[in-house]
Amino acid sequence: MKNRLFALLLASSAAASLSACFPLVAGGVAAGALVASDRRTSGAYVEDQAIELKSLRQSSERFAGARISITSYNRAVLISGEALSEAQRQEIEMVVRGTPNVQRVYNHLVVAPVATLAQKNNDLWITTKVRTRLLEGKGYPPQAIKVVTDRGVVYLLGLVTASEGAAAADVASRTSGVQQVVTLFETLAETPAASIQPGN
Repeated sequence: MKNRLFALLLASSAAASLSACFPLVAGGVAAGALVASDRRTSGAYVEDQAIELKSLRQSSERFAGARISITSYNRAVLISGEALSEAQRQEIEMVVRGTPNVQRVYNHLVVAPVATLAQKNNDLWITTKVRTRLLEGKGYPPQAIKVVTDRGVVYLLGLVTASEGAAAADVASRTSGVQQVVTLFETLAETPAASIQPGN
């Protein structure tokens, strides 16, 4: 199982490298495929990309020494990583809140030393395992769920019903290495999954 997951991780890295070689064609196709399998509108998808880029650039320029990770899903932003102090933690949140189109902010920065390379690699490995298990599971649309791991804590974002979110969280919580699962879902009405069209 571990060998198969490692192969998937290598394949993902290779795919990322290939897409960088063909930014206009391959990148456009990849983005189109993601939007097609996503419950966000195409407009929200594009705005999420802009939010992440702008927030991270502004935060990185102002807060040297902190490790800041920005994840936006349907204009709801997760901030994770490490800040040097509680004051800096709050200041980073204010910068992110001031980014155009941000509707909600979940500040999960911790005041702690910056994560080591080993910790970062472990988080990447956990994310790969959780994503793989979500793809193999049932009762939710895996394409509508975004997985972020920071310091062993798995954050789940997405547009799902309450039952779908519970099923996905259960899968994540039973993945080895996961210390905690935090659900930041935007809850939809309980509608049969087959009737919910991507992008609506």
